[in-house]
Amino acid sequence: MNILVTGGGGFLGQALCRGLVERGHRVRSFNRGRYPELDVLGVEQVRGDLADPDAMLTAAEGCEAIFHNAAKAGAWGSYDSYFQPNVIGTRNVIAACRAHGITRLVYTSTPSVTHRATHPVEGGTAEDVPYGEHLKAPYAATKLIAEREVLAANSVTLATVALRPRLIWGVGDNQLLPRLVERARAGRLALVGNGLNLVDTTYVDNAAQAHFDAFQHLQPGAVCAGKAYFISNGEPRAMERIVNDLLRAAGAPEVHRHVPFPLAYGVGATMEALWPLLRLRGEPPMTRFLAEQLVTPHWYSMIPAFRDFGYTPRVSMDEGLERVAAYWRHAA
Repeated sequence: MNILVTGGGGFLGQALCRGLVERGHRVRSFNRGRYPELDVLGVEQVRGDLADPDAMLTAAEGCEAIFHNAAKAGAWGSYDSYFQPNVIGTRNVIAACRAHGITRLVYTSTPSVTHRATHPVEGGTAEDVPYGEHLKAPYAATKLIAEREVLAANSVTLATVALRPRLIWGVGDNQLLPRLVERARAGRLALVGNGLNLVDTTYVDNAAQAHFDAFQHLQPGAVCAGKAYFISNGEPRAMERIVNDLLRAAGAPEVHRHVPFPLAYGVGATMEALWPLLRLRGEPPMTRFLAEQLVTPHWYSMIPAFRDFGYTPRVSMDEGLERVAAYWRHAA
């Protein structure tokens, strides 16, 4: 089958491309840049902007399914800088599906679409956890709009599904763990609150596996069509344990310094005000949304994903940490 992966050069995107190639599919990736790793896999690469409808139409030509994984992620930036790729880009993907008669669309969403300040989610499913309101982060706000439109596009001719993997990590991560390591080594890392809040995470191979499982079952009228699903390892652990397990795996110093939530929230609000005022570059190290995420329990039930498309995590937390440790030892 000819399959288009948007954002195939990213962390999860490469895992998707690799897995699809291993399963015998012909894979094309739509990226802003070019990635040698995809060349090695034999993935065709098309460069373009998600917000460009003509580029998206061209990229999707001849494809029979789309894994829409590309998005602008982050904790900072203008609303429009997120709206263009995340909402307009998703609309262009849906339009390309309709124009080319593509029948299956697997969308990578995020649990952040359900964020509600410090309201905990403990064992929830997408069936009983409502969408968030008054979202402070443009990433979460725009992904919410995009997910709703993907699910609304489900029809008798186009089957869609939205997956919400929680906090993806693993071998090849060039974002989350490198940032943690850098801050830990510089002595600039602290835990918000007592660090005992249980949270879910997802090893990257499991996140990709969930996409493959959903795709295998997805077709017009399927049980999973038109629905969203939380995805994780199904092994909630305390935030402090997760952070320090990852730091140990990377050979970095552990963190045991704690900052009270009200202080972190206040610092985040101050930084949000100062960053544009002083025209500072990069992301603030703390925002109100980030403070809320770090202190709140967030773990989910995998029962719906198992029930509707057979998703079961194959790489445990401990096995994933061993793989990460081996990777960092080799890279050192």
